[in-house]
Amino acid sequence: MDNFIDLVRQRRSTRKFMETTISPDLVAELMRAALMSPSSKRSNPWEFVLVDDAEMLKKLSLSKKHGSALIEGASLGIVVIADKTQSDVWVEDASIAALIIQLQAESLGLGSCWVQIRNRRDPEDKDSEKLVRELLGIPEQYGVLCILALGMKAEQKKPFDESKLQWEKLHLGHYKK
Repeated sequence: MDNFIDLVRQRRSTRKFMETTISPDLVAELMRAALMSPSSKRSNPWEFVLVDDAEMLKKLSLSKKHGSALIEGASLGIVVIADKTQSDVWVEDASIAALIIQLQAESLGLGSCWVQIRNRRDPEDKDSEKLVRELLGIPEQYGVLCILALGMKAEQKKPFDESKLQWEKLHLGHYKK
């Protein structure tokens, strides 16, 4: 991609992945970008749990009522967590890091999909965050924001259609209906 806007235009949620592993070099590139993510007061409350075990990915795919099944088909799940005692804006800091991982994945030719965990429930109406924390041994002080499902794309999606940009959502100087 020639520039940032091309990267943003091309990045689409991928829910179908090839049955291939992601090379350690690509995983290192993903994590290098994640560790450069900005955070409030450079507190870096985010941490990342990398899961490539098929059995654990299957368990994580059951962490929500809807929208998590695709994790089972991913080559890699990155669980984005943050230490709530380090930052009162851990959600924002972890969200920025998650997006940077997704943009880096796209730049490397990988597909990704954000699976929201925070404030979600599993099929048995249990807290999704608690379930993921228990499965992966994550201490209570960490908030579990999301799971990023990653892999080689098994589907190619069209880039974002700029004719659908919602220019009416921009307000100059003050909010105007």
